[in-house]
Amino acid sequence: MSIFEIIMLICFGAAWPLSIYKSYKSKSTQGKSGSFLVVILIGYAAGILNKFYYNFDNVVYLYALNMIMVALDLVLYMRNQRLNEKNKRIRR
Repeated sequence: MSIFEIIMLICFGAAWPLSIYKSYKSKSTQGKSGSFLVVILIGYAAGILNKFYYNFDNVVYLYALNMIMVALDLVLYMRNQRLNEKNKRIRR
């Protein structure tokens, strides 16, 4: 288990709750990128697979927690995208 890996995951993970909150409250995709969120999800999935195949330790739970938060932000992104499209149709 690497203390530097733990610090990295905690620092990255600290940003997601605020991002989720902003996505939920704003109901907008402005300033967000769905493809970026997917890339981050793939990165966390790779980290989890690395833990399972090569060096399993409790850090896997930090990867999983971060991955869940990013997935939630992606779900909100998709919801907000639908809301944006609905609002555009109403304005026409």
